[in-house]
Order: sequence, then C-alpha cells, then structure tokens
Amino acid sequence: MKILILGATGFIGSEVVRSLHGGGHAVTGLARSVGRAKDKWPFANWISADLARMTHPGNWDALVRDHDAIVNCAGALQDGLSDDLAATQEKAMLALYEAAAQAGGRLLIQISARTAGAAADLPFLATKRHADSALAASGLSYVILRPALVVGRNAHGGTALMRALASFPLMLPLVSGTMPVRTVAVEDVAAAVNAAIDGEIPAGSDLELAAGEALTLRDVVVTHRQWLGLSPAPVINLPAAFMRPVSLVADAAGALGWRSPLRSTAMRVMSEGIVTEGEARPRTLSLKTLTQTLAAHPSGVQDLWFARSYLLKPLVILCLSLFWLLSGLVPLLNINGAATHFLPFMPQSLAVTLTLATCLIDIALSVTVLFRPLAKKALIGMLLVSAAYLAGGSLLEPGLWIDPLGPFVKVLPSIALTLVALATLDER
Repeated sequence: MKILILGATGFIGSEVVRSLHGGGHAVTGLARSVGRAKDKWPFANWISADLARMTHPGNWDALVRDHDAIVNCAGALQDGLSDDLAATQEKAMLALYEAAAQAGGRLLIQISARTAGAAADLPFLATKRHADSALAASGLSYVILRPALVVGRNAHGGTALMRALASFPLMLPLVSGTMPVRTVAVEDVAAAVNAAIDGEIPAGSDLELAAGEALTLRDVVVTHRQWLGLSPAPVINLPAAFMRPVSLVADAAGALGWRSPLRSTAMRVMSEGIVTEGEARPRTLSLKTLTQTLAAHPSGVQDLWFARSYLLKPLVILCLSLFWLLSGLVPLLNINGAATHFLPFMPQSLAVTLTLATCLIDIALSVTVLFRPLAKKALIGMLLVSAAYLAGGSLLEPGLWIDPLGPFVKVLPSIALTLVALATLDER
C-alpha cells in the first residue's frame, strides 16, 4: 500500500516510517522540515509541509488521492511561536477528513491520547478530542490509537525528561512521585499501526495502548536510572507548588518556540497520572513492559550524555544570552571610556560610533538566540563576531591578551559554550 505519514520525523512518526517500510509498504513522510530525514530514511518519499497551513480540503486533495492510507502521528503540546494547536490538531484534520471523503474514502489511523479526565478542557486534549469525534462521525474507515507514555531507544518530550531526572547526581528530585504511570514501547505503537494497515485491527476501533504493569512515576525514573547504569539514589519529594514557577518559565520559553516538556499543559496532564481508562488494546499484540523495552535497547555512554545535558541545554542558552547582553550593555554605561581603545586609530566620533555599533550587535545576538527558529543563526553569529573581536583586538591592542582581567581570554570559554549549544540544539 501507499501510505502517507503525518509528523513523520517525530519520535513516534519516525518509528512508524521504519516499521511500515519494513512491512513492504511504500511510505511518504510529511513534516515541516525534511532535510535530514531524506538522508536518514532515503527509502521514503518526503514532502515538506506545515499542517497549520493545511486547513482547507484543497490542500489535501493531491496527497489523499495518491495514497491508500494516512497515519497521523503529528501533534503539538501547547500554543507557541512554533505551534498552533487548533490549526494543527483540529482544523487541518477536519480538512483532511473532508478531502478523504471526496476522494472516495481512505483508511485513517489517528495517534491520539486519552482525552478525558480533569485536564480534558486543555486545548491540547480538546483539539484532539474534537478531531477524534469528527473522524468517528465522518463515515471513513479509521482506527484511533491512544498510547500511554511512549518509551523506546530514543527519547523525546516526556521520555527525555524521565531520563534527565534519572541522571541527577546524588538524588532524584520528583514532584508527585507516587502518581500512576502506564507505558508502551514505541515499536509496539508502530506494530499497532501495521496491524491496522493490514486489517488485523478492525476499522472503527478506538484502542488504548499500554503495557499491563502498573507503575508510579518513581518506578519509571528509578528504572531509567538503572538502565543508564547509575547507582541508586534517594528520591526527594518536592512540593507540587515547586512546579508552578518552573512551568511559567517553560511556558515563556514555549512562546519563543522552545518545546519544553515542563510547560503547564504537560504538568497538568501529568498531575493526574499517565493512565488508561480500561484495558482495550489490540489482542493480536503483546505489549512489552518498561523493563522489557529498555532491556531490548541497552544504554550507551551517549544516552548518559543526553540525559545529563538535557536540562543543562536551556541553562547554556540563557548563559550565552546573558553574557552577550551584559557585554553590550556594560560599555553603554561609559561609552566614551569604552571608545578609548579605538582612539589611537581613529577620531573620537568614529570610535564612539564603532563602540555603539558593537554594543548593539551584542545586544541583538543576546535577544535573537532566545528565539528558537533563529537560535542557530544567532549562535553562528556569536562565533563569527567573537572571532572578529579577537582578530581585530589582537591587531589593535594585543596587550589585552595579558590584561589581568582577561577580556580576551574570557571570550574563549564563551566560544566553547557556543559550540556546545550548537551541538545540542537539534531536538530530533
């Protein structure tokens, strides 16, 4: 079959791409950015598109008519600079269903979530619920799959946060460590998609995917710590109020395009646990437990590096932003004094103008790096500007290299930190 996969570069979507291709199907992946995907999965056909802009049936006509089935692995947690929940999770899906109906019907497989509970009014769950209801009422052949916490060889979002918490030195800081958590292996989610494609799961099914074991958040984090090969550590229970300022900061980061699993939506959903409403699941599948899933993928040192650096990454970005902001603001407090470094080589007016220009460049870089879509360009700009400062300064005033305050020497660690930020910038 020819199968279109939405959100094909994501944590679940990429596993579905691999699994369906292995099952002999012709796969087309659709995602916002497919440059790296073309190199990573050259066997698939790749299309770059933003679901938030595909809110009319006409946007889907050609894609629907060219495929036998569509698998929706796309989604967003919260509105932000990079995400529009209503457009991505609801409007685009309604347009897709209409286009599929006009094309004579297609099988649609929806990767959704448990949309009931105390957090049901959140836009994240409400938009999914509306799309699910519309799909069920559309008359199309469909299967809805609702996985619990998805774990696997790789990590993203909530799973990445679990690994980061598991790698904490000396202790495991947890909020609501006793809340219930159900898990499912990402390869089992992909297997369920395959089963739906092959007709082993009947059309019209609405199934929850979760292993049979009952765990707590503490169990999940401790199991991941064992998987990472770290010695046991005591669990420190933090008050729920601790998460409010953390979520506020994460929400602010989300408004700038950073998709943190610590945003308020995730915390509210997590507050009632990652559970299922029943035991409805594909009887043809044997769903692996968390221990079985992790045991099938032994950890390496790269997993430890990822876990330890995951929560350090935002601190690195913030430190770089603050460093460049201060380097731009401090000279403005005494711009004539700062301009004296240039006076032996140019008139004072030009020296002041050049000093002001460098200050504005530094401030612009400090602000730009905070915007996720522009962060890579800002980091490269920091490297280039740092190199220009060191080269120009070495020619104009080489004595600053041995200055007791080390104005040039201190630039070197900032360059190293910028390289670290660039190396860890990718989210998928």
